[in-house]
Amino acid sequence: MDEDNFNMAVRKFLKEVGVTSQREIERAVREGNVQGGKLKLRMTLTAENAPSLNHVVEAIIDLN
Repeated sequence: MDEDNFNMAVRKFLKEVGVTSQREIERAVREGNVQGGKLKLRMTLTAENAPSLNHVVEAIIDLN
């Protein structure tokens, strides 16, 4: 796979992750499934065939 195709594939994956994650976060908040006034998020990126890939992003979103 050349670099352009690789970059496009990565961007497509990240777009899908972003769109579907936002949808799920909004659904959880809308349905009242969040305890407390803050949403503590953690996203972990791993790859089945790349054991060294383990990237964690955390954030807290204030719901008030």
